[in-house]
Amino acid sequence: MTAILEVGHQTLSPSELLTRLIDYQMLSSLVRELIIDEAIAYIEIASDRTKQALDQFFEQQKLITPEQKQQWLQKQGLTQTQLNRQIIRQCKIEQFKQITWGHKLEAYFLQRKSQLDQVMYSLLRINKAMVARELYFRIQEEEQDFAEVARCYSQGPEAQTGGLIGPVALSSPHPTLAKLLTRHKPGQLLPLTRIENWFVIVRLEKYLPAQLNDAMEKRLLNELFNQWLHQELQRQIPRIMVSEGVQAFGS
Repeated sequence: MTAILEVGHQTLSPSELLTRLIDYQMLSSLVRELIIDEAIAYIEIASDRTKQALDQFFEQQKLITPEQKQQWLQKQGLTQTQLNRQIIRQCKIEQFKQITWGHKLEAYFLQRKSQLDQVMYSLLRINKAMVARELYFRIQEEEQDFAEVARCYSQGPEAQTGGLIGPVALSSPHPTLAKLLTRHKPGQLLPLTRIENWFVIVRLEKYLPAQLNDAMEKRLLNELFNQWLHQELQRQIPRIMVSEGVQAFGS
């Protein structure tokens, strides 16, 4: 079979190259980029959009003068043409995301909102029921401040922050705790609850509902793009390996 790559004294045929890509865990990365290239091939980017993106890139890198830009390119082993291609490709990817999923964002946001909402809460965990009840009533009757009690008695890492946790997504706490947090208002002390081996005292401090702003739109577009890409990889890689007669490890 004809060699397609020579490195030093090594000459690799197509099947040998494919085997190496699998061995070095590089096949997925290559296929990923090829899938993206095929998906964005039809997209055209205006020259002024390319210039704007390039200017933003240099600004982010804090490269102002032509000399600084040239030095950066040399350090990266890139030519200006190669960098331009990378910038154009990234612009195409962003446009592809918007074209493909932009019209679905509102519905997807509503579907994901319960996982995107964030909370701040105070937590105190104790492994003895009697001690937990005593501390609960101290806090409830305002005999002691929650943060003070948490620092002195909590048996988890939250003791270092006076019990304060967050902001975190509502999907982060234990499901039992997350459910309780959604049912209470800020400032409310939740009922003393047992979660696994712990008795927990919790107070909701802030509820931070997710907003469909620019940052959230970007996050959700990336989620949808990565889900699609994962599905494409799962579909394409087995076909490539079968067509080349390469057998995966463990099969």
